[in-house]
Amino acid sequence: MDRNLALLVIFALCIFLPCWVFAQVGRVSIAALGRNPSAAPKILQTMIIVLMFAEAAVIIAMLIVFQLFS
Repeated sequence: MDRNLALLVIFALCIFLPCWVFAQVGRVSIAALGRNPSAAPKILQTMIIVLMFAEAAVIIAMLIVFQLFS
C-alpha cells in the first residue's frame, strides 16, 4: 500500500503544481499587460518560456516516477 500511496502523492503533485504555475503565470501576465500594453511581445515570450519549463518539469517528474516504480 505504501507504493500506491507514494504514486498517488507524486502524481497529485505533478498535476496540481503545474496547474498552480499556469494560473499564476496567467494572472501575472494579464496584470502586466494591463499596466503596460506595449510590452505585449516580451510578456508573451516570457510567459511561453515559463509555461514550457513548468510542463517540461512535470514530464520529467512523471518519467522518473515511471522508472522508479515500474
